[in-house]
Amino acid sequence: MPFRLRTTVPVTSPLDSTLDRLTRLHPKLIDLSLGRIERLLARLHHPEYKLPPVVHVAGTNGKGSVIAFLHAMLKAAGHRVHVYTSPHLCRFNERIVLDGRAINDALLVALLEECETANGANPITFFEITTAAAFLAFSRTPADIVLLETGLGGRLDATNLVARPRLCAITPISLDHQHFLGDTLLEIAAEKAAILKTEIPAVIGRQAPEALNVIEERSKAVRAPLLVAGRDWSTEITPDGFVYRTSTKQIALPRPALAGAHQIDNAGMATACALALTEFNISETAISEGVRAVEWPARLQKLDITCITNRFPKEAELWLDGGHNPAAGKALGSTASAWTDRPLHLVVGMMQGKDISSFLTPLAPFVDTVWAVPIDGERNAHPLAAITDAARNLGISASSCKDVEKALGAIPTGPPCPRILICGSLYLAGQILAKQSDAAAA
Repeated sequence: MPFRLRTTVPVTSPLDSTLDRLTRLHPKLIDLSLGRIERLLARLHHPEYKLPPVVHVAGTNGKGSVIAFLHAMLKAAGHRVHVYTSPHLCRFNERIVLDGRAINDALLVALLEECETANGANPITFFEITTAAAFLAFSRTPADIVLLETGLGGRLDATNLVARPRLCAITPISLDHQHFLGDTLLEIAAEKAAILKTEIPAVIGRQAPEALNVIEERSKAVRAPLLVAGRDWSTEITPDGFVYRTSTKQIALPRPALAGAHQIDNAGMATACALALTEFNISETAISEGVRAVEWPARLQKLDITCITNRFPKEAELWLDGGHNPAAGKALGSTASAWTDRPLHLVVGMMQGKDISSFLTPLAPFVDTVWAVPIDGERNAHPLAAITDAARNLGISASSCKDVEKALGAIPTGPPCPRILICGSLYLAGQILAKQSDAAAA
């Protein structure tokens, strides 16, 4: 079957129609402010006050993975878990998970229309109104806990209207979204550290010293006790997995189901969160089961290449990762450094505003070719020439293709058998996963 990405589909379903209409309620996709959603939540009688205990997670990289690990641990301990993440990969419903299942279309449409009616003619961003719908869903559906991911930054993010979370968490902070959050790591860290609340404990992932200083200053200002990676807890890779350590505890844990050495840190951070949620009685066995069973698509995910194309030998490998910033490039570079047994080819699509060179630099020593591709339906994708120029400036052979199908058709089949990594954008990753799903169902 020829490989073709799903392109933008005409609006047909009630959910598609509703979502499409909500994108037009504000002239900007992103406009960081809390006034609009504060007004809407008040008109909805404050569902954000009626949630189960909340774990609020901010950071630059690893937010979704930490939430996925913690979700798996809580499920293994027998708890009902709601989850809010963004963006979605294939369907919007993925953003709102009710007790382990993505929200169904009918309930989602009803909640979105309720929010739309309450908002009236007032401007509001797409993320703000859909976050309000998530709060309604979580407030009305029984569960033991909510795992809540910030959308962008923290201080002015719509999720920061949860005034008294049970626990906060901040994953590693790096440069990303500078046009919204600030040009320096200090500025970005201040935005994200603003999720810390008075006397609410927080788990802090591995940070650059300047980012950690900002977080510690905020924690002192609001008297929020911190559990900091490298100081209060640590992880150490072992032949069978990793060890999580504190001054009083040592837990041997299996190799995470998510690939990449960086996932050890994410699993360790989720473990710190699980142990901080003392009233949930998450045992070491449940933590171990969660590490082993976690699922989080498009994070260094190995795909069945035969679902995509039949031109490569069965030994060829196809990997997918939605990482798109310098820290993600560094994590992928660390993985690629161990992939020296065969040629590595990158298929790259990226959105404008992302630093292509900083993303590719850690990968450059290990990459044979880069193939730049567009992201279907995304007008704000980087021009292909920008990607190829950045790759060539790093000494990588680079070409552009009109789509992923053409790129896969141009990559040498070997010998030696190739390894292919599609990366640079969660939007591109979502299109690949949709295609794989379609092929598997055919």
